[in-house]
Amino acid sequence: MNLFDLSGKTALVTGGNGGIGLGIARGFVEHGASVVLLARNTNKLKSASIEIGEKFGYDKVDAMKCDVTDRSSISKVLSRVTEKFGGLDVVVNNAGTNKRSDEPHLLSDADWRYVIDTNLTAIHNVTSLTFPLIKQRGGGKIINIGSMMSIFGTAYASAYAASKGGVVQYTKSCAVAWAKDNVQVNAILPGWIVTEMTDDFGKLFPDRYKLIEGRTPAGRWGIPDDLAGTAVFLASDASRFVTGTSIPVDGGYSVW
Repeated sequence: MNLFDLSGKTALVTGGNGGIGLGIARGFVEHGASVVLLARNTNKLKSASIEIGEKFGYDKVDAMKCDVTDRSSISKVLSRVTEKFGGLDVVVNNAGTNKRSDEPHLLSDADWRYVIDTNLTAIHNVTSLTFPLIKQRGGGKIINIGSMMSIFGTAYASAYAASKGGVVQYTKSCAVAWAKDNVQVNAILPGWIVTEMTDDFGKLFPDRYKLIEGRTPAGRWGIPDDLAGTAVFLASDASRFVTGTSIPVDGGYSVW
């Protein structure tokens, strides 16, 4: 038996149209799963679904516009997912954003709420609505994407760090609640990964950007596909006795 085989599984990935979400989705499909990509940007969704469909088959991917801060939007999508795939086995809460300021007190109230709503409240929205579908399948997996800033704070991304710290505690709470239902809930904590979000960071803080590679023991920035292996592990039977944990995938950055 291949413990990492995801054949016959359906996985939903929020923020799946690029960056870390798309890297994880590719890994799932490579191991046999069908994936549903959720995001707000329809052009990027189309490009992501074409990329996966051309390589693995269009029957293995679906892409749906969704605002994960809006429960009605999520519910509509889940009705379509249930109709097409019969249910859900894996959920990856990856959608996220960031607003930066030089120091915490300089971050506006609007930016604070926007980050917390997108990075933390949305995870509660998606998880609350998808859990019943997973339970109906007899169990499954929920994977929340935190950050190395779940471990330590930073002066210039206070709301982001607070939201990602909350992701870890929320993950633990769900893991305890749903172990009885054979639902394992874990988190991945990415380090510095090359995405559109970190590209923006490089433009705002070029000196800090250059220092990161030297500060990372692995000697490089990560790429989205670096997250795929850990996600496949947490989505598969290989992790059936792993729940409530958070795994850094950061090239050793958080060790120092």
